[in-house]
Amino acid sequence: MLKRVAFVTAIPLNVAGGSGCYVGISTLARAMERLGVQVDWITPKFHLPVYAAARILFNESLRRKDFSAFDAVVGFDLDGYALSPKTKHIANIKGVLGEAVPFESGATRLSLALQARLEAVNVRRAARVITISQYCATRIRELYRYEKPIAIVPELIDLTHWRSLFQQAGSLKPGNRFQVLCVCRFYRRKRVDVLLRAAALVRSKIPELEVRIVGGGPDAPKLRKLSTELGLDSVVRWLGDLRQAELAREYCQASLFCLPSAQEGFGIVLLEAMAAGRSILATRSAAVPEVAPHGMLVEPNSPEALAEGLVHLYRDNSLRAEIAAEGLQLVEQYDCSKVARRFLNALEINDMKQNVDVSV
Repeated sequence: MLKRVAFVTAIPLNVAGGSGCYVGISTLARAMERLGVQVDWITPKFHLPVYAAARILFNESLRRKDFSAFDAVVGFDLDGYALSPKTKHIANIKGVLGEAVPFESGATRLSLALQARLEAVNVRRAARVITISQYCATRIRELYRYEKPIAIVPELIDLTHWRSLFQQAGSLKPGNRFQVLCVCRFYRRKRVDVLLRAAALVRSKIPELEVRIVGGGPDAPKLRKLSTELGLDSVVRWLGDLRQAELAREYCQASLFCLPSAQEGFGIVLLEAMAAGRSILATRSAAVPEVAPHGMLVEPNSPEALAEGLVHLYRDNSLRAEIAAEGLQLVEQYDCSKVARRFLNALEINDMKQNVDVSV
């Protein structure tokens, strides 16, 4: 039984900076601690204006660090690539950085490309690789030329905590508005622009449409400009980054949840929407069909396809209820206590001879 585990990460320890990776790692740490495992966070003690530079400098500082006091050392994404060969660390790939590169441009693309190369190094040097979906495992093999076994342990959600938040939010209703909720970071690959264009296409068919968007990120100015150009200022509500209690209220009063992303290694927000009992409209891309096979999934990068899905769900209350009910059942398998046990099992496997979907 593992007693002490090190989490090595330079991912910002907040939602605005660390996005879903931070949510997943922090939820996992809390769940492991409830199971009696001490989790020590090994994080940067300094900050630089350029995140990639700070991340690399942090990792380089680990070369001579002694990790012998830990039963296991887990490095997330590229973090851990510079650990001493004596440290048999585990690479936990939350998002395949190499896959995100083609979606970006300019300095962001160059930064991601560099980080992806280091993530490949981390994968190859690790004693074991764990990732969050079969889709990610496939992409790791393709992009990083990795041929050894990979353990699949999905993302997780603290259902007890979220259900408490939903209960506190009460039985909120969207009233006379058909509220479409989207929660994501504003990167090009998230395709919020596709949702905006779809909203413009359906506003005459759904006169009570209201699109509520939670999050922020580098594409915010472009997206707000596009919204204005499409004449959506009276339809779209930009909510920024919300605290969990505020986010829970948004889930509770939403008519449906929409994730237009073209690239998702998993999508923790899908679990949150399922736990809230919301129907899901998303794209048939990346890991989304794995995580939300019950949702209405449409062609990615197509405002027309997304618009058709919006109108379909708007007109079919019974289908929305059916999707919501199935999601409430499916999300049970991702409860943090169950997934944390699977993660610990993956850390303790001595010889993985094939891809492993680690069971409880």
